[in-house]
Amino acid sequence: MSEPRMQVSRVPSKPVRREEDGTLAIDLWLRRDGAFESDLALRLTPAEAEVLHAQLCYVLDDATASVITPVSKLPDCRKSAVGSQGVRWP
Repeated sequence: MSEPRMQVSRVPSKPVRREEDGTLAIDLWLRRDGAFESDLALRLTPAEAEVLHAQLCYVLDDATASVITPVSKLPDCRKSAVGSQGVRWP
């Protein structure tokens, strides 16, 4: 017997939202072998969301997303957000 195939995807009709505790929530659907299993939410701190945002920008720019670089090397979409409160850059 094979392992069940799990798939997670965004709920297309629900926007990312900020929770009362300050985390950001992304609503997701969980499917097992193609059948709906459950709703769930990915919750990220603002700092985690900033890192994810930067990594997505790199990938969309066809660059590596494995390392966050100094301000001078950030994709255009990240330049204005660097130094945002609560975010620490290496």
